[in-house]
Amino acid sequence: MALVSLIGGPLVAQTKVVLLGTGFPRPDPNAWGPATAVVVGDRTFLVDAGVGVERRMAAAHLPINGPTAVFITHLHSDHTLGLADLILTSWVMQRPKPLQMFGPSGLQPMVDHLLAAYAVDLKVRTEGLEHETLDKSRVVVHEVTAGGGILYDSAGVKVTAFRVDHGPLEAYGYRFDTPGRVVVISGDTRPSEALVKASAGADVLVHEVYSGSHLKVEDRPGGADWPTYMKSLHTSDVELGQLAERIHPRLLVLTHIIRMGATDEEMLAAVRQGFKGEVVMGSDLGEY
Repeated sequence: MALVSLIGGPLVAQTKVVLLGTGFPRPDPNAWGPATAVVVGDRTFLVDAGVGVERRMAAAHLPINGPTAVFITHLHSDHTLGLADLILTSWVMQRPKPLQMFGPSGLQPMVDHLLAAYAVDLKVRTEGLEHETLDKSRVVVHEVTAGGGILYDSAGVKVTAFRVDHGPLEAYGYRFDTPGRVVVISGDTRPSEALVKASAGADVLVHEVYSGSHLKVEDRPGGADWPTYMKSLHTSDVELGQLAERIHPRLLVLTHIIRMGATDEEMLAAVRQGFKGEVVMGSDLGEY
């Protein structure tokens, strides 16, 4: 493990948060698919796998041959479109062992179908001149049960899943207790009491957000129901400020940013109506 600081005697591994992708379903070349890395020493924990996740990992100088573990918040496509990329590219880049992946019910069949879809690729790479090892292409899926709980606990890092409210989808947020920091990642959710409880003592809260002042009916499927959808399944900037003021993280990082024409300054001002602590508008490849 990379040991970088001395606090009261024992060496402590540094913990940092890297936003690999801060986008949502609408394609934006400046905001790739949702994905966040929590890096503790030489271990990388990945939350969600949006479009371009492996290339974002490379851009952030993080391992392209597989993270220590993967945690999926929910099965919406924008959070999972990069799964095939993550599974297969990290394998081709010589992942040393099967990939450990945690997430909601339905994750196992999703992974099974992806591997089945790439059966030709797997066959050629293992039986041809590349001599890949088929066992290392495997993904060990752990579907979260009983609404959450501790999923990973090793060498000073504990990862706990907790249910959040994202409408009909089974969705989770994740809390990382590390030797140096407590990091909480909301996933997609409306304001959640479970998140408030799970975030007690958080140093960093990474939370989704949309602009409440720019919310309007859109010319798209759903049309007049779009504002209702957003209010029912997501968290506005004003709501997030109120939520963060109850949690009091040392740092609030905004991600999965749905602007709808709002400026960063407008959204940050809306958050600050309720939250008096430090808040930043997250950006792709930003480190916190």
